[in-house]
Amino acid sequence: MVPLLSRIAILLVACCALSTSVSARNDYQNVLTWPTRPLRIVVGFPAGSSPDLTARALAEPLAKALGQPVLVENKVGAAGNIAADAVAKATDHHTIGLMINGNLTIARLLNPKLPYDPQTDLTPVSLIATSPLVLAVPSNAPGANAQEFLTAARASGERWNYGTPGVGTVGHLGMELLKAKTRIAPVHVPYPGYPQVAMAMVAGDLQLSLLPPALAMAQVRTGKLRAIGITSSVRSALVPDVPSLSEAGVHDFNLEIWNGIAAPNTMPKALVQKLAVLFSDIARTPEMRQILFQQGWVVAGTTGEGLANRIRSDTAVLGRIIASQRIQAD
Repeated sequence: MVPLLSRIAILLVACCALSTSVSARNDYQNVLTWPTRPLRIVVGFPAGSSPDLTARALAEPLAKALGQPVLVENKVGAAGNIAADAVAKATDHHTIGLMINGNLTIARLLNPKLPYDPQTDLTPVSLIATSPLVLAVPSNAPGANAQEFLTAARASGERWNYGTPGVGTVGHLGMELLKAKTRIAPVHVPYPGYPQVAMAMVAGDLQLSLLPPALAMAQVRTGKLRAIGITSSVRSALVPDVPSLSEAGVHDFNLEIWNGIAAPNTMPKALVQKLAVLFSDIARTPEMRQILFQQGWVVAGTTGEGLANRIRSDTAVLGRIIASQRIQAD
């Protein structure tokens, strides 16, 4: 006869196995029937902005794959953190966000009072696309190449200004890193967005800035700006004729902007995984690659793990810039 305690242990194991089996079956059924209503992609920037255009490009094929409408909702403000907070607090299992680097990496480092924590309140779904920034200057800027321009910038000290979309953006941190590596000293002037930065440079109010390739090259083609170099270690297919800054002697300078999909940490893992597979597949189709390339992006189309790895590495790199330059949110 099996002792009583042994029988209880066997019964408990059997119950746990049954519970696990039922849970797995329920997860499978939930994935099959989800979504049960329209899905929302929350974007922290206005209509027509780069994140908004990317979200809207993804929405249509995602809606076809899910069999439900996919709505893009713009919650503008605080460099995208208002939208990120809304996603972090969503509990309806039908809300996700398209976010930029800062929202998922250094937002809390810049502002400890931020109402959400990227590390604990958001779950990575997919790294959609990446892009270097272009060091852009006015068409009449001194120097025939990057080396000569940087020499002139050093001589100008704090008499020159550079623009960004705000404190803590990759454009801001990237320029502070460039200042540290090249011993230039232009003064930071924040603007509402990259388009305003470009216009200020064309007007002669700024002497340099790090701009997204699509915006920079549109001005370069009209002869209003010049492209000095890009912030990646090698040339980019987005702007193949523009040298990397490493070619100008700026070593260990590899910085990109990117956008990714994140879900609330409360969303069931099975649903997150379903979305990760769908976004990865959609982003890597030839049609979507072309659309995003025209918007100034190179497709990554990773799983959640790929985005999580990028978040960790960028948090470390950007965090060091914030600490060394003592950067704080306004």
